[in-house]
Amino acid sequence: MAAFRQRALDEAASHTAERFYVEKGPVSHYFGQNVFDLDKMRGYMSQQAYEAVLSAVKFGAKLDRSVANEIASGMKSWAIEMGATHYTHMFQPLTDATAEKHEAFISVKDGKAFEKFNGSALVQQEPDASSFPNGGLRNTFEARGYSAWDPSSPVFILDGTLCIPSVFVSYTGEALDTKVPNLKSLQVLSEAATAVANLFDESVKSVNVNLGLEQEYFLIDESLYNARPDLVLCDRTVIGHTSAKDQQLEDHYFGAIPSKVSAFMKDFETEAYKLGILLQTRHNEVAPNQFECAPVFCGATKAIDQNMMLMIIMQKVAEKHHLKVIFHEKPFDGVNGSGKHCNWSMVTDTGVNLLSPGKTPNKNLQFLSFYAAVVNAVYEHNFLLMTSVATLSNSYRLGGHEAPPAVMSIFSGSTLSSIFKAIDNMETLPEAEAGLESIKIVNSIPEIFPDNTDRNRTSPFAFTGNRFEFRAVGSSQNVASATYILNSIVAESLRKFRSEVDSLVSKGEDLSTAVMNVVRKFIHDSRNIMFEGNGYSKEWEAEAEKRGLRAVRNVPEAYEVYHEQKTVDLFSKLGVLAPNEVEARFEVLNETYVKKLQIEARVIGDICLNHVLPAAVRYQNILIENVRGVKEIFGDEYKSLCSSEFSTLKKISCLTNAISHDVEELVEARKRANRIEDIAERAKVYSHEVKDLMDKVRYSADHLEMIVDDEMWPLPKYRELLFI
Repeated sequence: MAAFRQRALDEAASHTAERFYVEKGPVSHYFGQNVFDLDKMRGYMSQQAYEAVLSAVKFGAKLDRSVANEIASGMKSWAIEMGATHYTHMFQPLTDATAEKHEAFISVKDGKAFEKFNGSALVQQEPDASSFPNGGLRNTFEARGYSAWDPSSPVFILDGTLCIPSVFVSYTGEALDTKVPNLKSLQVLSEAATAVANLFDESVKSVNVNLGLEQEYFLIDESLYNARPDLVLCDRTVIGHTSAKDQQLEDHYFGAIPSKVSAFMKDFETEAYKLGILLQTRHNEVAPNQFECAPVFCGATKAIDQNMMLMIIMQKVAEKHHLKVIFHEKPFDGVNGSGKHCNWSMVTDTGVNLLSPGKTPNKNLQFLSFYAAVVNAVYEHNFLLMTSVATLSNSYRLGGHEAPPAVMSIFSGSTLSSIFKAIDNMETLPEAEAGLESIKIVNSIPEIFPDNTDRNRTSPFAFTGNRFEFRAVGSSQNVASATYILNSIVAESLRKFRSEVDSLVSKGEDLSTAVMNVVRKFIHDSRNIMFEGNGYSKEWEAEAEKRGLRAVRNVPEAYEVYHEQKTVDLFSKLGVLAPNEVEARFEVLNETYVKKLQIEARVIGDICLNHVLPAAVRYQNILIENVRGVKEIFGDEYKSLCSSEFSTLKKISCLTNAISHDVEELVEARKRANRIEDIAERAKVYSHEVKDLMDKVRYSADHLEMIVDDEMWPLPKYRELLFI
C-alpha cells in the first residue's frame, strides 16, 4: 500500500477513546460558568449600570455610553478572576464564520504593569473592513470599519479570552456582517407581529423569534483527513468511489454511538454547557460517521451566536481526540449530506407561542392569523427564501433524495390542511379531532398517543405542531443569512395583514369577521405553496412548475433574485438592508461561489496529476511487465492468456488519457472564466463549464480507483474514511 496512506491508516488505528474535559457533579453546577450573564453582572456593577444593561438586553433600549466604563470594569474584573488575559470583539462577517482580534488586558505605565479595559474598548473596535468580503462597500484605500458590542447576546470566555459578541459595519454605516440585518429584521418583525397580536391581546408589547438549530456533521479520523488533500483544502472529497457498504442497511441512524465518538461528544458538550449552550440531544445520523446534536430553543440572536460558538468548540475539542469535524454539506458522494434544521417560532413577551394552536376560539383565530401570514410570506418570496440557503456546498445536497427539494413548499399536515381547505371554500370548519386512537402493543408497554399530524421529511418548510422547521439550511452556514430573510418576509406579510384588517374594520366589519376574511384571503392567495405529498417525486417537480414555484437549479442564476425590484423594495422599506447593501451581498455571494469552485477545480486537477495518474501508470507498468513475462514463458499463447491484462491496460490508458485531456480543458475553462470582469457572469460560467468538467474528471478518477491495485492507491478510500 502507498506509504502515505498506510501511515495514515496505522495512525488512525492507534487512536483510542479518551476524555479530556471532565467536570465533577451535575451539569447544573457548572452550566454557564464561563458566561457573564445578568445574574453575574449584579455582583460587578452598580444597580444603575445593571438596569441599563438589563433594558438593552430585554427591551432593546439604547445603552448610554456614560455607563460603559463601569460595565467594562465589571467585565474585566470577572474575566480576570476567570483567568482571561485577552479580550476580543467577536463578529460575523460575510464569510459564514466568525472573526476575532485578541487584545491583551495588560498595559504599562511608569514601568508598572496593570490590566486595562475601558468603556471605549468594550463598545467599539476598528478592524480593517477591506480585508473582509464587502461587495465593494470598502476598498484598501478606504478600509475603516467598526465592530460594536451587541448587548443582546452575553459575553463569554473561550480559551482565556473574553469574547464580546459584536456587529460589524463600515465607516459610513453599511452592514458588513450577518448580525446587523438579523437584528434589524427581528426589530421590524417584533413591531409588525405586536401590531397583529394586539388585535387579540392589547397587553402584548413585543414579539421575539425563537430558534432551535439542529446541527449535523461528519467526524473523520485526523490522520485519514490529513491524508486527503481535498478534505484539507475543500472540506469535501472531490474524487472517491463509493464504498461497497455505506448507508444502505439503514443501521447507522440512531445506532450505538462508537466509543471514540461518544468521548468526543461528552467533551464538547461539557465545554458547551460551560458557555450556557443547553445541548439536549446527540445521536448517529443516517450516513456512516455522520452525527447530530441539538440544543433547546432560545431567542434568535442568542441561538445564532451559540451555534457559531458550538461549531468552534466542536472543532477545538476534536483536535484533542485526533478527529476532524466536517460541517460541509456534502463531503462524501453517494451518502447523505448534512443540514442545519432551523426550528422557527414567534413568542410574545407575555409568553405566548403565536404558532401554537389555542384552546379557545380567540386563541385559534390568533394562531390562524399568524399561520396565514407566514404562509403568505413564504409564497410571495418563495424563491428568495430558497436562495437564502443557496451556496456551492449546499447545492451538492439540495434536490437529491436525501435533503429537501430545491423548490419551496409548505407542509401543514392533514388536520391543518383540512381546516385551510374549509376556510378557503367558506365551509364550516371541521370539528377538532379528538386525536388518533392510542397505539396498544403489549400489556407491559405503555400506550402510545400519536400526534394529529405526520412528519414529511421531504418538505423544505414544514409545520411541526408549534413551529416551522426550515430544513434546507446548510450545515456549514451561519443561519442568520436565512433567518433575516425569513424574518423580513414575515414582517412584511404581518404589516399587510394588519393593514387589511384595519381597512375592513373601518368599513364596518366587526373585528373577528374582518380577521377571518383576511385569513381566508391570505390562504386562498397562497394555496399554491402548500403541498402535502412527496417532495422528491417527479410529479411534484412538474406540479411545482405549473404552480409558478421556481426551483434553484443553478446557484449563480438564483442569485439574480437579489437584483429583482421586489427583493430590493422588501429590504429597503423595512429598513433591513439599503439597496447598496443588497447589491454588496449579491457581489459577495457570487465571489464566494467562484473562489470556492476555483479552489475545488485546482485541487481536483492537482490530485489527479500528482496522485491518481502516477499510481495508474505504476500499475500499468506492472501489468506490462507481467504480459512480457507471460510472453517469454508461453510464446504466442500469451495473447489469449493475457486477455484480461490487455483489457485492463486499455481501460487504464483510456481513463488516464481522459483525465489528462479533461484536466487541461479544466485549466483552460478556468482561464476563460477568470477573464470575465463581471463577477455574476463569471460565476455562471464557472457553474456551467468548470463544474461540468470537474464531474468528467471525477468520473474517470473514480473508475481508476476500482482498477488500480489497492496496495498502490495513494489516498484513503471511502471505506476507510467512513468506517474507521
